[in-house]
Amino acid sequence: MEVDTMSNETVTYSLEAVLTRIEGKIDSFQKDVNQKFESLQKDVNQKFDKIDERLDKLEVGQAKLTEKVEGIDNRLKSVEGTQKNQVWTLIILLASAIAVAFLTTFSKI
Repeated sequence: MEVDTMSNETVTYSLEAVLTRIEGKIDSFQKDVNQKFESLQKDVNQKFDKIDERLDKLEVGQAKLTEKVEGIDNRLKSVEGTQKNQVWTLIILLASAIAVAFLTTFSKI
């Protein structure tokens, strides 16, 4: 291959040399692209791993919260049952006091 320049100098390269240089540049470019792709792939994988870890932590936290809510619900049911018993006890005591007062008042007459 001959190249003419403005000063009428002729430079001769063999086709094999030109193709070898082009092939070398393509190989170098391909290696760079592959390295960048592998680097990006590692970064993406690391980010997905971090997201997966965070999601696992959220799932564990949600399970703990669910257990705590269920525990609070059970305790609330227990308190409600206890309060119902206390209300009935107060009603019975009040009714007994009224009955005793009524009987003592009318038994004197």
